[in-house]
Amino acid sequence: QTGHIYRSLMHPFGRPTVLREQRALSALSELNVTVPQIFFCGAQRDPVHKWRALLVTHAMDGFQEIEHWYAGGGRERHGEAVHDRILQSLADNLARMHKGRWQHGCLYIKHVFVRVTGEGESANAEVALLDFEKCRQRLTARSAASHDMKQLRRHSSFRDSDWKKLVYFYETAFGSAIKGL
Repeated sequence: QTGHIYRSLMHPFGRPTVLREQRALSALSELNVTVPQIFFCGAQRDPVHKWRALLVTHAMDGFQEIEHWYAGGGRERHGEAVHDRILQSLADNLARMHKGRWQHGCLYIKHVFVRVTGEGESANAEVALLDFEKCRQRLTARSAASHDMKQLRRHSSFRDSDWKKLVYFYETAFGSAIKGL
């Protein structure tokens, strides 16, 4: 990226977005949130005083967007038990992220990736989250959770019954109810 920066109180003149994403990926990995692993990250100013930055992560082999999994018949092929495990894994990842006071900041359904290995009801289901360029730490876990969960609800195509399951799993993992979900 060239000239792709964000501004904050700590960086009023701008800082490469890649460095913000690197910080988030490292912190989330330490919280056991399934995210891409960093291979390389670097940033420098060019002679015209613009930032140039690069972030390279390892491939997320076997993962696909959850919407593609649904469209490809994954839910029908593997059944409701596996689908529930996907919702549980998503809820667990989000709860760990939010307990660490990290807010994704742009949590759309297209940033939720799944990997299902095995066949039928006994298949293993994993969820990973991607695209952390707007991720930041909030003052409280509740403020991070509230923002992200409302945004995910608005930008997802979850059925009402699936959303209720996700919220139930999330509240169980988070340890308290988040009002307004």
